[in-house]
Amino acid sequence: MTETDMTARASETSTKSHASGPIRILVAKLGLDGHDRGAKVVARILRDAGMEVVYTGLYKSPIEVVRAAVQEDVDVIGVSLLSGSHVPLFRELGRCLRQEQADHIFIVAGGVIPEQDYRALLESGVDAIVPQEARADLIVTTISDLVAARGQI
Repeated sequence: MTETDMTARASETSTKSHASGPIRILVAKLGLDGHDRGAKVVARILRDAGMEVVYTGLYKSPIEVVRAAVQEDVDVIGVSLLSGSHVPLFRELGRCLRQEQADHIFIVAGGVIPEQDYRALLESGVDAIVPQEARADLIVTTISDLVAARGQI
């Protein structure tokens, strides 16, 4: 599966609402990655697209992110990583989602992620990978399509 196959979305799905309101997304920074400018830009893009966005801040563990996602009743967890530790962190995030019986929440990965690591992330529970250079419309459409595919909008 190519990067384009995983990230390109053709539909024009609206983000306005599903049965319980707008799409809810938790934007998170895992581990010791202290660079959050991109995560804040993405959060703003998603908010401007009509989604409800919760930002966790820096230096969160996978279990902290999962518990916040459950508490906030989100549809999607979006994680931006630049640290290079994406494979073990996403494995742990997927494990924590299953442990907390919250594996119905989608995971979207973004940031600096080499294409050779995509397979490992998808196997760990990541539902979509948005490349670092993605345009705003691709980010919004990727999330909208994930939620729509489950019949929630």
